[in-house]
Order: sequence, then C-alpha cells, then structure tokens
Amino acid sequence: MSAPVRIADAATVGLLRPGDRVDVIAAIDGDAEARVVARDVRVAEVPHGPGGGDAALPEAGGGAGTGGGALVVLSVERDTAADLAGAGASGRLAVAVSHAEHT
Repeated sequence: MSAPVRIADAATVGLLRPGDRVDVIAAIDGDAEARVVARDVRVAEVPHGPGGGDAALPEAGGGAGTGGGALVVLSVERDTAADLAGAGASGRLAVAVSHAEHT
C-alpha cells in the first residue's frame, strides 16, 4: 500500500527519487533513543510543492513535528503503514537511504 509520510528534514527528501529504498527512523518526543520504524522500503513518489521544484511542504495543523518537513510516499505493508502513522503522530521522522536508484 502507499503511505504518505512527513519527513522532518525537507532537504533530505529533496534528494530522494522514486525507486530509492530507505529506512525510516523515528525520534519520539521524550525518548532518548531513535528507532527504525520501517526498513528498506521503496519510495513511490516525492510530491512537489506549489512552486513545482521544491519538495518542502509546510505542515498543516498542530501535533508533533509542526514547523515544516516534506512529504514522501512510500510503498509499504499495511502493518508498516500503521507503524509509520503512529510514529509520525508522536515524533519526528527521518530517512536513511539504503539504496539509491539514480546513482
């Protein structure tokens, strides 16, 4: 399934392309350690902002992570999508590229 995920660092998302494989890491507010929420998942889409070339989209509404970031759509299993949604609601998400298709 497709899971839209807001990554805290918009510049990192700007480096991603469809087909890349990433690990998604959650830094949950109040926890001392980050944890991997999804491993080796495929980037399905990197939506662009209204300007056309910038992947950074300001976050709407409140909640954890308010203040920016960028959206990326990942292809994941249903259970992983639920894990990503929960982690994104309670903290900030980051990605680490495990394999880039455009190198």
